[in-house]
Amino acid sequence: MKTKMKRFAFVSGATLLGIALVLIFIFLGKQSSGPISEVLGTLGDKVIDVEHSLLMKGREPVRSKELAWFDKYRNDTVLLRHPDTILLGVYDNNYQKGFDKILKLDKMLDAPLPLIQIYIAWGDKLNERFPMMYAKAIYGLGSTPMITWEPWLNDFNRKEHNLPKVSDPDKNGMAAVARGDYDFYIKAWASEVKTFGHNVFIRLGHEMNDPYRYPWGPQNNKPEEFIAAWRHVVDVFRKMNVQNVLWVWAPQPSYSHYKEYYPGKDYVDWVGVGALNYGTVAPWSKWWTFKEIFGNYYDKLDTFKKPLMITEMGSLTVGGERDVWFKNAFTNLPEKYPDLKAILFFDDNSDNTTLNKSLDWSLTDDSLTCKVIHTAIETTWKNDVESEETGKE
Repeated sequence: MKTKMKRFAFVSGATLLGIALVLIFIFLGKQSSGPISEVLGTLGDKVIDVEHSLLMKGREPVRSKELAWFDKYRNDTVLLRHPDTILLGVYDNNYQKGFDKILKLDKMLDAPLPLIQIYIAWGDKLNERFPMMYAKAIYGLGSTPMITWEPWLNDFNRKEHNLPKVSDPDKNGMAAVARGDYDFYIKAWASEVKTFGHNVFIRLGHEMNDPYRYPWGPQNNKPEEFIAAWRHVVDVFRKMNVQNVLWVWAPQPSYSHYKEYYPGKDYVDWVGVGALNYGTVAPWSKWWTFKEIFGNYYDKLDTFKKPLMITEMGSLTVGGERDVWFKNAFTNLPEKYPDLKAILFFDDNSDNTTLNKSLDWSLTDDSLTCKVIHTAIETTWKNDVESEETGKE
């Protein structure tokens, strides 16, 4: 009861503070930039710290204790670049409301997930800043945050930032990033990542070779422009001595032209790829096997000599049996794909990014599939981790 009262009091206070901050920004207008903006930002950070403490109250000890084996990885950038086991993770579209769904999936899999993914677009909005509150909450739960950072460029106030007037910010947008037009934003992110102080995976501009889905793709940018933008972002972080980022380059291998977009071994820590089976939900899709979606591309992706990550793994139920799909995917997986070192489940129960209808990828209501995954974990890499932890051969 006391916790609920504290939570209510905080939410009420934070709401009033938020209204006050908005009114101050409105009243001051452009004068709110510079030192005043920094003061207000500091106040916001204090709110985040208090909110994080309340968010984690009563949750942290049990889960973080169960993930104690992961501490040596998440606190060591070198180990995270070359893990000797497969790290599991998840994206849950309801994370902003709480982590209850992720905790439920933990229990269904009987395996707390070391990686938790969130998606953040570029822009001026508060939810387009580095997500400090969620990053702290994820770390407090014993996991490491992975952020898919999407360079949408039409969400900036161009006049406020003295950006050139253009009819379409996304056209040759990567060239603009490369020449430093958006450094004000990149530097702010780098500063907050550094302040966070723990390792973070950043998947920047994913599926950059897909000509249909994202504005940073080939319909707007040449491969060399994307590479220049990627390197520029990484260089900005490095010049600011931000050393707690692992950069995930994630093309769409079903489009043959993706090697042209590789920024180079010195600018990439992991190579990621999605593995989503849409089944027969659309005229352009069928019941694809995991081998068809990922396995057939493994050898080519492995030539980059980086650890591989499945950044979004999931299957719909339209057109086949999802539990069988996962069982086939996980059977002898470490032996078949030895350089696959991370798998993140796509646990979105309301995905409308591809079709004009909502798709449900969620696993939390699919006990049969979770049982299949649990069995695979128990019989493969989890035993390896436990043996290593206890010093057994």
